Amino acid sequence: MSNTHITRPLFDQIMVPNYAPLEMIPVRGEGSRVWDQQDNEFLDLTGGIAVNALGHAHPELVTALTEQAQKLWHVSNIYTNEPALSLAQKLVDNTFAEKVFFANSGAEANEAALKLARRVAFDQAGTDKTEIIAFYQGFHGRTFFTVTAGGQSAYSDGFGPKPADITHLEYNDLAALEKAISDKTCAVILEPLQGEGGVLPISPEFAQGVRALCDKHNALMIFDEVQTGMGRTGELFAYMALGITPDIVTSAKALGAGFPIAAMLTKSHLAEHFKVGTHGTTFGGNPLACAVAGKAFDLINTPEMLEGVKRKEQLIRQHLQEINQEFSVFKEVRGAGLLLGAVLNEQYQDQAKTFFLGAAEQGLLILVAGANVLRFAPALNISDELIEQAMLKLKQAIQIIVNKDA
Repeated sequence: MSNTHITRPLFDQIMVPNYAPLEMIPVRGEGSRVWDQQDNEFLDLTGGIAVNALGHAHPELVTALTEQAQKLWHVSNIYTNEPALSLAQKLVDNTFAEKVFFANSGAEANEAALKLARRVAFDQAGTDKTEIIAFYQGFHGRTFFTVTAGGQSAYSDGFGPKPADITHLEYNDLAALEKAISDKTCAVILEPLQGEGGVLPISPEFAQGVRALCDKHNALMIFDEVQTGMGRTGELFAYMALGITPDIVTSAKALGAGFPIAAMLTKSHLAEHFKVGTHGTTFGGNPLACAVAGKAFDLINTPEMLEGVKRKEQLIRQHLQEINQEFSVFKEVRGAGLLLGAVLNEQYQDQAKTFFLGAAEQGLLILVAGANVLRFAPALNISDELIEQAMLKLKQAIQIIVNKDA
């Protein structure tokens, strides 16, 4: 039984009010199902916001964690450790990267990437090559540097002077980038699919154009794959389907399949600019996190898992299309793999939260991406049967909302 004295009102009493969680409190999960304190069952299409890539309490991840917990929890970066080196080797062997830096969150991985880009430029070109180009509606984390690079001023305003020399442009607008970029640009940071910004995918032409312009101006191309990495789009990393190789890729969220860990991946000639003492972290490369992430990597990086993601994408799209044929609520469905966004049409503008809450009432957990997009980021191993059940619950929620408005 749950602790009866721990209730949702306690959150309002003792927690900083920067979140507004649902009334239900999840207490246990199994696969793509979770149960609350009253033992109500919910189907989970949130994946912990694209984190729980293998669902809840995956037995092999539980085993990896408990086995490591009986050996070594934390040693600091005075030493290295076997799980960290094993995971780093897997990342190097399966990506463009030659070097890995571990951190704890996507923001920290992006902070490291931006700092590395600035340091490379400083070492190679002096003090003038400092500009970072980013994109509106982008999201790169909540540290002051990364939230400023993210192109949503609502998240970065009100905290005093912002880090300088960050320019924002329209996503997927190659002409704007060509006009703005110069030899003073040290890096271009972008997501292959803007998750928080509305589940907006990159065009391959834009990705390839960014790569060419970065090469022309000796700027680093930073791919923020915090939300898209580790199989989310049906590739191990999304850059692999775009015909480009970034200079830096950041990963977090699904990397630990629910255990906090992040990584910055890069090439040796860039990594050498992070000399001893240049950058660091207390917990990055933690043996517990790396042991879990190493097992998650093995389970995700298989043809069967990645092909399954693409097949399940089509299944969800098909269901959303059928729902829309009946109720006419979506303008389009966009995204890739199991990171999909259903964009509400004009009739239902700014009502994403209404659908989010309506789904929860039907026992379905979904996400939003702004006021007009319903976002789905289920576990990569969710069964077809649970997808069918989840889409039925979504249909029921939409039917109630539409009939109310009728």
